[in-house]
Amino acid sequence: MTVQKIGKEGAPLVIIDGMSGRIDDLKAAGFDAAYEHPGAGYPGIRAWASPEYLDIRRDLMMQIVGRIFGISHGIQCEMSCFSLVTTPPADLVPLQRIPHYDRASTGRVIGVMHYLLGSETGGTAFYRQKRTGFEVITDDRVTPYLNAIEADTREFGPPPAEYYYGDSDRYELIGEVEAQPDRMILYPGRLLHSGVIAQPDQLSSDPKEGRLTINMFLVGT
Repeated sequence: MTVQKIGKEGAPLVIIDGMSGRIDDLKAAGFDAAYEHPGAGYPGIRAWASPEYLDIRRDLMMQIVGRIFGISHGIQCEMSCFSLVTTPPADLVPLQRIPHYDRASTGRVIGVMHYLLGSETGGTAFYRQKRTGFEVITDDRVTPYLNAIEADTREFGPPPAEYYYGDSDRYELIGEVEAQPDRMILYPGRLLHSGVIAQPDQLSSDPKEGRLTINMFLVGT
């Protein structure tokens, strides 16, 4: 396990390799899962994934959420799902073409990404919005952040119809994690990030062929 501080605002990023030791079982469950479109926000399909395998590293997970994320009273898993990015770049809506945050909060939501495949599927990148300098979006930053997105559109035009990656007039890359089988990362849900879609022309709705991951939200209680 390694712990990094991302960007100028120092948001924590935890990387755990060999998280479960059950990668083949998790992939098999993902292959057999029943997928559906979860709504407009996610550019793909999802299926429920049991989070019970986290109990394998329960002591470690509790130390992480307490010592690194400052959640000391309790935590629950609000969402756990197998995820497949499937939307062709040309079909992305504008907000899917730029980095996003999972939820603006005071730090009680932890985003979890568990990679099931290798580096060929891309990883996760983290960003700073240039116009505001924001790396994390707290409740009091939501309105100025959205206003800055509108200002960027007026100045630079709509974001290109592609999965965002790297530096541009809008955002600056401040950190990146490469996908590796059974690698899990944990980060504040308010941190700006985007999936690295390494091969957008090879996206597939077949979990045996597509970019299969497990995504979770852990919420402090």
